Amino acid sequence: MTTRRNRNRSRSRRRILPRPRVMLGTLLISLFVGVLIVQAYINSEFTGDHVETEVGDQAGVPITIRGGGPVINTTGGQESSSRMPARTIALTFDDGPDPTWTPKILDVLEQNDAHGTFFVVGSEVARHPDLTKRITDRGNELGLHTFTHPNLQRLAPWRRSLELSQTQVAIARAANVRTNLARFPYSSKPQAIDDVNWKIVKQAGAEGYLVVVNDMDSEDWQRPGVGQIVRNATPPEDTGAVILFHDAGGDRSQTVAALKVFIPMMRARGYTFTTVTEGMNRAIAQQGKESAQALPLLPVNPPAESTDRWRGSALLWTVRFADGLVWVIAGLFLIVGLLTVVRTVLLLLLATRHARQRRKKTFTWGPPVTEPVSVIVPAYNEKEGIEAAVRSLAGGDYPAIEVVVVDDGSTDGTAVLVERLGLPNVRVIRVPNGGKANALNTGIALARHDLIVTVDGDTIFEPDSIRMLVQPFASPAVGAVAGNVKVGNREKLVSAWQHIEYVIGFNLDRRLYEVLNCMPTVPGAIGAFRRTALAEVGGISDETLAEDTDVTMALCRAGWRVVYEERAKAWTEAPTTLEQLYRQRYRWSYGTMQAMWKHRKALTDSGDSGRFGRVGLPFLALFGVALPLLAPVVDIMLLYGLVFWELQATVTAWLAMLALQLFTAAVAFRFDRESLRPLWRLPLQQFAYRQLMYLVLIQSAMTAMTGARLRWHKLHRAGLTRSVPDSERPVILPQQSIAPAVDTWPPSRDQARTVTHPASGRATARPPVPAQGSPAQDRDLPQDRILDPEELPSAGSPPGGGSGPVYTNGAQEVSRGS
Repeated sequence: MTTRRNRNRSRSRRRILPRPRVMLGTLLISLFVGVLIVQAYINSEFTGDHVETEVGDQAGVPITIRGGGPVINTTGGQESSSRMPARTIALTFDDGPDPTWTPKILDVLEQNDAHGTFFVVGSEVARHPDLTKRITDRGNELGLHTFTHPNLQRLAPWRRSLELSQTQVAIARAANVRTNLARFPYSSKPQAIDDVNWKIVKQAGAEGYLVVVNDMDSEDWQRPGVGQIVRNATPPEDTGAVILFHDAGGDRSQTVAALKVFIPMMRARGYTFTTVTEGMNRAIAQQGKESAQALPLLPVNPPAESTDRWRGSALLWTVRFADGLVWVIAGLFLIVGLLTVVRTVLLLLLATRHARQRRKKTFTWGPPVTEPVSVIVPAYNEKEGIEAAVRSLAGGDYPAIEVVVVDDGSTDGTAVLVERLGLPNVRVIRVPNGGKANALNTGIALARHDLIVTVDGDTIFEPDSIRMLVQPFASPAVGAVAGNVKVGNREKLVSAWQHIEYVIGFNLDRRLYEVLNCMPTVPGAIGAFRRTALAEVGGISDETLAEDTDVTMALCRAGWRVVYEERAKAWTEAPTTLEQLYRQRYRWSYGTMQAMWKHRKALTDSGDSGRFGRVGLPFLALFGVALPLLAPVVDIMLLYGLVFWELQATVTAWLAMLALQLFTAAVAFRFDRESLRPLWRLPLQQFAYRQLMYLVLIQSAMTAMTGARLRWHKLHRAGLTRSVPDSERPVILPQQSIAPAVDTWPPSRDQARTVTHPASGRATARPPVPAQGSPAQDRDLPQDRILDPEELPSAGSPPGGGSGPVYTNGAQEVSRGS
């Protein structure tokens, strides 16, 4: 009792506390989203530095400000403005630093022994710190032009302060200086300051900044021509002026050319060129002479505080990381686009070729195949659908069918339900719960025939499915055949999405893989094998959770052809909830990755194994793993573009990709002779279903990289046909007694076997002898020999145990003798 209580407590803890890989995934996603938000913030788009806006009410703006100079001082509660002295020009440059145009402007200033004030954007300072330092090293001055170049009228007061403070710390880290000057984006002349802007100016003053507008606007951002820029920048008569230019935000070649003309021309008229602060100091010195009182001068590029440098370092690294990540995403987006196009072209070309070949009236696999067939049905707690499945198998139109149901330690009476059917060509074999690979190997070992069909316990065959499935064995080169899996329960949205996926992602792909002769998976729901082919690769391996993929790869490496027979249809019950779907696909994805890793040596092999390794594995890695793993980039770029980029261009690109997918889907549905009606769900599938598959693949990859062991989770089935009435349902049986374990069936502990093929894998085969005790005998066993249902592994647990492959040589004779 204590043991069970402790076990339940540990289970509760596992539910409450997330697993480490879940926490890691959550952390990575949060970091990723955070970086994208940072990138979107620092990449706020802007065009011209000036936009025409209406001037609002100016009743609250002092007349001395509206009619004053371009340098406005509201620090310490004062309200004053200043102008440049006569014949003094302060050249100012907005929106930089720009790696192309700022160096050229600096060269022009140095060639003409002139200095200027650069009102820099903080995000660009973070990207080009060395260029920012070059500005101050050449005697120029820095000012703040916000961090992301927003319209401050549309921002909250805290955001305005943040825009200025972030730029200040970026300058501190880049050039080790600070500045008291600020200029707002889209600002103009003092006469245009209205009540709204006046509040922003006073807020900046309260934070210690002098706000600088301009006297003359060169309008170089409009690129009106060199002559016009010079005329726009020329002050009237001999007045001083703060003149606005730009060193970023577009093509500034006209600005560079205009400065080469403007500076010498104004010097010839007796003008001097200074920074804004130097011009202010000249005005202060002149005012001091007139008042006979020495006034303190303003510092030019005063040194930054150490705390600002540290904050600036963190800011610079954040910007660099965000920029780098977006470049990576953009690169991945191109890769995804290229892979998608390549895959679509290959699918359309090769799958179309396959379909045309099969539809030719002259196509044939060879003489009709009529050899007896053994159908192996591994079943673990399949009471909902096992009766319908067995009836469909045993009642097929093939001349000789043996159905072997291997009950893998079921606790719901699955075996009793099959026995009650009383079908003459159906046998039931009970084995202790040991996993699907163990059940399959047991059934194969005890099967009477050499053509083996494997079927899941929830799958229903059509009357001609077995006959169609085995016809490719007319070719002696064919070692396995993949059938056409159909979703039988299409009523709910989740299962309808899977119907679309089965037709497009599985069946269409199998046509392509057959043409390339590198089929990676014979589905567990409907597949056929030669006994000799299975014997050559060591039976069904238990080393991965995707035993069907594992054995198919082994067959390909052994040189057997694996083909697709579209006429052999099997109807399976797909998961109807997202949780069940997630569990199923998690196991599939993880198992596929395990199988690829297991067969990685095929990449360096020669012969048939090497051909599969250099064609099949890269193809599966690119289009089965890499492309789905990278596919979220498309949705990320869509969301990012809808919010931060051109809406029309983003929507157009997404619709183009959706149209390509719809076209591919229509081709796949036509090949499978399916109605196109379900495809109306495809756009919705892109927003919901695909996101779940992304999470599945990401978690599978993380599980594989961390080396964790995944359990085989049992899905809850409802059955494709009407369930058995309560009055006819058998009593749920306890766990069967454990029979003596043998390493193979027949026993072979004393036999030596040399495994020669590189794809041979370990297979589990520990079945009891076919004649087992009855349920009544089991009830007479001591209670400590009967396992409580809570003690049972989930759906067989991960396949494990066993010491060697199944030996099929001679198994037929032994089983017949039984």
